[in-house]
Amino acid sequence: MIFRLRWFSLNRTKIASDQQLSREARVALFIHGCFQFGASMSGLFLNLYLWRLTEDLVINGIFNIIVYGMTPFAFAIGGWIAKKKDRMVTYRLGIALITVFFLVVIFAQEQVVAYYPVFAAFNGLALGLYWTGYLVLMYDVTESRNRSRFLGINMIVFNSAGLAGPALSGFLISLFEGLRGYLFTFAAASCLFGLASFFSLRIPRIESHHRTYYLKFSGLMMRKNRLWLLSLLGFFVLGLFQGMMLFLPNILMFQTVGREDQVGYLTVFFALLTIATGFFISRRKQQNNIRRDLFVASLLIVMGAAVLLIDIRLWTVILFISVYSLMAPLIINILTSYYYRIMDGLPLRGLFRIESVVVREFFLNTGRVLSIFMQVLFASNLDSPALPVVLILMAFTQLGIVLLVRNRV
Repeated sequence: MIFRLRWFSLNRTKIASDQQLSREARVALFIHGCFQFGASMSGLFLNLYLWRLTEDLVINGIFNIIVYGMTPFAFAIGGWIAKKKDRMVTYRLGIALITVFFLVVIFAQEQVVAYYPVFAAFNGLALGLYWTGYLVLMYDVTESRNRSRFLGINMIVFNSAGLAGPALSGFLISLFEGLRGYLFTFAAASCLFGLASFFSLRIPRIESHHRTYYLKFSGLMMRKNRLWLLSLLGFFVLGLFQGMMLFLPNILMFQTVGREDQVGYLTVFFALLTIATGFFISRRKQQNNIRRDLFVASLLIVMGAAVLLIDIRLWTVILFISVYSLMAPLIINILTSYYYRIMDGLPLRGLFRIESVVVREFFLNTGRVLSIFMQVLFASNLDSPALPVVLILMAFTQLGIVLLVRNRV
């Protein structure tokens, strides 16, 4: 215990005072950790649950197209609620709806397949509300000087919570015959979402008289601020590969190992790699050459995807997802920090922060939907020889992000 206290104290002294995190920032990280623990238990296996019920990659693809197609509308609704009430209202409503979603999945069981478009739309609405609240909250509890560090620590918390979740879920699922283990996992996750909602009460609301929702001025903002428009296009390009990677890796792993518990254990390994990237980001100083970092990270992802051309086997899948787990968080961190810096300089400043998050998610999710649509159109099953080709082409698009950012804002 003494060693741990000394280590903590020593590390705090290495961080400049202007990079220290506020109490609200630390509480936000804890809440998000609780949420992610539940999400890693349930969300990881949601697509796998649908796959086990149907063994149809098209249905999985359509499910995710509906989810991420619905999400921008949910962000617009969540942004309106956050502006008229407070971002914590949107945040807590998102947690509540996600809890309800998994409870309904438990009761519906195999009937999820019959009504999967409805479940997908509800899931997209719940996720959109949650992330609207959290992304605005991230901006509110940080400043430009400590935002990159917060995002790095957020990545560590996000993936640390995701370490035990997949392994625990895989273990629970393996204990029960059929699909009962999935339902038990969804129930446990719902309890964790409730815990996150309870602790969210510790973050106070922001009292403001500025309740006007400026979303209708987004087009004018894009015409007036070219850097903002280019950064939004950067998130569109990010989504072009991220859409497939939000659900396909779990199915590829299950196809190669054949057991849910093994998928869970492999996910723990990939989360450890992401935590290593997050720790690196949280400790390094502000980088000036972000275009170089984006280029290197994107190129390595392309090379990792190219390995799948050899064959879709266990070792190629592990190598590909390992590279992605290391490099994708770096790209997301750089692009998010860059976007928040641009938000600081937009007209109306903090009064446009909610609208900025809503517009960003529209571009990101448009890219995700297009990515999944391409996969459904050209590689509708896991045995399709076009699947690795589509993955590589989508990976190549990530190099386009380099052209859409500037080293200085």
